[in-house]
Amino acid sequence: MRRRRILYRAWHRGMREMDLIMGRFADAHLAQLDEEEIAEFERLIELVDKDLFSWISGSEPVPAAYDTPLFRRMRNFHADGAPARS
Repeated sequence: MRRRRILYRAWHRGMREMDLIMGRFADAHLAQLDEEEIAEFERLIELVDKDLFSWISGSEPVPAAYDTPLFRRMRNFHADGAPARS
């Protein structure tokens, strides 16, 4: 149930670009995340789209509190050309 709620929230953020970034990452990785990573992903979901997008795109530096291994995986996943949702 928790993972389904996270997946929905990842795909329904408000900013279409962030829907694609968060949603595609969740589609590809959510099932393999451990409890700590799930909590971290939930924390990222709560962030303002504009801030998160600027960090992922590299237009703003990532604050140390959010520059986590999970964030870097998500940023790299997006940078490497995430597959389209089917």
